[in-house]
Amino acid sequence: HTFLMNGLIQGVKGLLSFMSAPLIGALSDVWGRRSFLLVTVFFTCAPIPLMRLSPWWYFAMISMSGAFSVTFSVIFAYVADVTDERERSTAYGLVSATFAASLVTSPAIGAYLSAWYGDNLVVLVATLIALADICFILLAVPESLPDKMRLNTWGAPISWEQADPFASLRKVGQDSTVLLICITVFLSYLPEAGQYSSFFLYLRQVINFSSTTIAVFIGVVGILSIVAQTLFLTLLMRTLGNKNTVLLGLGFQILQLAWYGFGSEPWMMWAAGAVAAMSSITFPAVSALVSQSADPDKQGVVQGMITGIRGLCNGLGPALYGFIFFLFNVELNTMDPIQGDFNIDPLPLHSPTEHALIPGPPFLLGACTVVVAFLVALFIPEKPSCSSSSSQMSLSDKPHPDSKESMSSLAGVHINTPLPGSDEESPPTASDEDFEPLLQDSIV
Repeated sequence: HTFLMNGLIQGVKGLLSFMSAPLIGALSDVWGRRSFLLVTVFFTCAPIPLMRLSPWWYFAMISMSGAFSVTFSVIFAYVADVTDERERSTAYGLVSATFAASLVTSPAIGAYLSAWYGDNLVVLVATLIALADICFILLAVPESLPDKMRLNTWGAPISWEQADPFASLRKVGQDSTVLLICITVFLSYLPEAGQYSSFFLYLRQVINFSSTTIAVFIGVVGILSIVAQTLFLTLLMRTLGNKNTVLLGLGFQILQLAWYGFGSEPWMMWAAGAVAAMSSITFPAVSALVSQSADPDKQGVVQGMITGIRGLCNGLGPALYGFIFFLFNVELNTMDPIQGDFNIDPLPLHSPTEHALIPGPPFLLGACTVVVAFLVALFIPEKPSCSSSSSQMSLSDKPHPDSKESMSSLAGVHINTPLPGSDEESPPTASDEDFEPLLQDSIV
């Protein structure tokens, strides 16, 4: 039951990461970032050498390592410590870009080493790189949290609210617009997380891709995704706007998952991979849409909600996909023999004599959930234009605080609010021709 076990292992890892991320983030605020960078990197890489020593220990460690493999939350906190607010989005982009670059190059390197020198060298090289990473943190990475802050907070108690992984999720229903966006994120990212956990195994065992072909596939789709998220995303958001860009990305995702679900030939996987690269514009567009829908002082809260929902999907998605593969009895065409003297006797699997009508049932179910996400996203209110806002404001002589607050929260534009008790209202400083909604958003 390869797909089922793979889904359960990745699901346990994702749920443990979701549960532990707020606690590790809160502890890093007290004890410093560098020590937790060491802990998270060590536990993320610890299962690698066990791959050749003991498969059982490897599966156990890769599941339990989820409790500590939350390197990204510590790295983003580190970046926030050492950058100004204006530089932060660029710095986050650099972190994400280096991660994407490693994701594009490392499978190709691994496939090349495996083909020419065997799997043992791949595991050895990966282990040495992990040790080099740990040595780099010990010797070259300084502590980002100032000494004064650490001395003041050393030994300070951590409240349950800080460590509660569901704290951000409880605030989802407080704003109807944010609620609709969060439902859209959950329904669209759940199949995406499940796809990440099982897709390459699916390509290898069901579609019969070789390791080299999978490495090339990852590289091509990764490069296309980077192009889509930089070039096309900027163009689409300027011409179509945030909401329509999200809808377009969801449309690409529906097409991609349906193609994965019904496709049984290699060329179909390549075509669907190109569509998948275009669907990668969804999440950046959703993040920008959230930032526009929330007040400037609530940006961290709403982004935390989105991150929390994605973390939850990272646990639920792989388990769901593995269970559906098991439920529909998707068999493996080949089972590679396990190298080494391990007490593992895989059951003899017979190749299916004929192609199933739906080769990938989980992908088709994922397409259905994204269709629901698309319908929910249709009800996300559009950002009001400057002209409509100014005409509404000119209808009354006295400003109404509630209407003004609701307009600013929907628009996400940083306007100058009057002082408490003041009857003055600052007029809009820009004309209708000069107003560009996208450029007003500092997050974008």
